[in-house]
Amino acid sequence: MKHSDLHECSQLNELKIDMSMLNMIAAWHMSGDNILIEQMPIVGGYCGGVEETAICDVATSIASFALLNADIHLGGPIHVRWGTTTNRQSLQVAAHTAMALDTNTDLLLANQYYTMAGPCTEMNLLEIAAQAMCDTASGRELLSGVASAKGVRIDMVTGMEARMMGEASMAACGMEVSEVNDIVERVLNWYEKSYYQPPKSKTFQESYDVESIKPNAEYISVYDSALNILSNCGIDF
Repeated sequence: MKHSDLHECSQLNELKIDMSMLNMIAAWHMSGDNILIEQMPIVGGYCGGVEETAICDVATSIASFALLNADIHLGGPIHVRWGTTTNRQSLQVAAHTAMALDTNTDLLLANQYYTMAGPCTEMNLLEIAAQAMCDTASGRELLSGVASAKGVRIDMVTGMEARMMGEASMAACGMEVSEVNDIVERVLNWYEKSYYQPPKSKTFQESYDVESIKPNAEYISVYDSALNILSNCGIDF
C-alpha cells in the first residue's frame, strides 16, 4: 500500500451511495491517499434475515472496490434488535461473507466490533473472543475494535478489549473452521443468555490507572477469568 494518509467513509444502508461520498472519494484519490470504505448491513432490517443480509454484505464489499476503488473494506453486520456485531446472526453473516470473498478474491477485508457488554466484564471479553475467532477463521485481514457497550456510552473503551481481540485471533490461526465453529458455539452459550440483562460494566477511569494507563487489579482478574472460561471452551492461549 502507498505510504500516505488513510481516509474512511461509509456507504449508506442498504446498497446506497450519495454524491457527498463520491466527492470525498474523488478528492482522496487525487491526493493519493489510502481509502477504507465501511458498510454495516442491518441483520433483520431492510434486507431480511441471515442469508439475505449476507448477500447484501458481499455486494457492498464488492462495491467498495469496484465502484469506489477502496484499498480496504470495513464490514460489520449489525443486528436490528441488539445493536451488536457479536450476536449469533451477525457472526453468521460476517463469517459467510468473508469466507466467500476470501475464497474468490484477494481483497483486503476488515470487520468492526460492537459488543453488548462494557469493559471489566467477562461477557464483553467473551463476545470479543467469539467474533475474533470467526473473523480470523473466515479470512479477514484486519480487526477493528473494540466499541464496547454498543459504542454508545461515554468512556466505555479500553485497551484490554483490543488485547483480547488480538489474543483470540492469534489463538484461532491455523485452526480448522469446524473446530472454530464448535468453540464459538460454546462461547456463545456463555453470553447469549445475558442479552436482556448484561452485567454492569465500568468506565475507562474505573478500570484503569489513568496516570500509568494500565489496567487495575480488578480488570486483570476479570480478564484472567475470561481466559479460563475460553480455555475451557477449547481455546489454547
